[in-house]
Amino acid sequence: MPASSPSAITVSLRPFGDKPPVVSTLLATVCALPDGAVRFEFSLEGHMEALRVPQADAPPPGPLWQHTCFEAFVSAPDAESYREYNFSPAGPWAASEFLRYREVARVLGENLALLPVASTRPQNRLTLTAEVPPLLLPSSPVLRLGIAAVVEHADGNLEYWALHHPSKRADFHHADGWTLQIERSCAGQSFR
Repeated sequence: MPASSPSAITVSLRPFGDKPPVVSTLLATVCALPDGAVRFEFSLEGHMEALRVPQADAPPPGPLWQHTCFEAFVSAPDAESYREYNFSPAGPWAASEFLRYREVARVLGENLALLPVASTRPQNRLTLTAEVPPLLLPSSPVLRLGIAAVVEHADGNLEYWALHHPSKRADFHHADGWTLQIERSCAGQSFR
């Protein structure tokens, strides 16, 4: 049987609210890898001098989501439980499992610098790539995804970007904002 190619999709994120954003474009690509992992790639374009972007030699203090970071919310279709992943351009990332809306079951890891997160900063662009291994993902052959980003301005204000904003306030945990589905590769993996 020939090896199947990874399933990938690219989407455009939108800012929350009606203030003019500092960021002009924010794209996310999600790719199901043959080993069952999922790769997230983010590309942000805008006025980089107006942003605070954590550097590898100076990771942000406190929770990653309080600074410029990229996020993914992942669940099995129609499941209440889900996982949240925060990826910092400085390299660390964090993962938590939730039983239901904002009810933390356990922290899967914080400041996980050993797992692959890479970012580059060409002029007026920030790109970040992160791979979540199969053991840290929900065990389902189809995943429902919410893709989001927090963008910190130089003055400390935050912009919130997501694929879909379903409520009157920025709320990445709101499952109605998870409008993307992707099929995971089954090569060499069994789903429970």
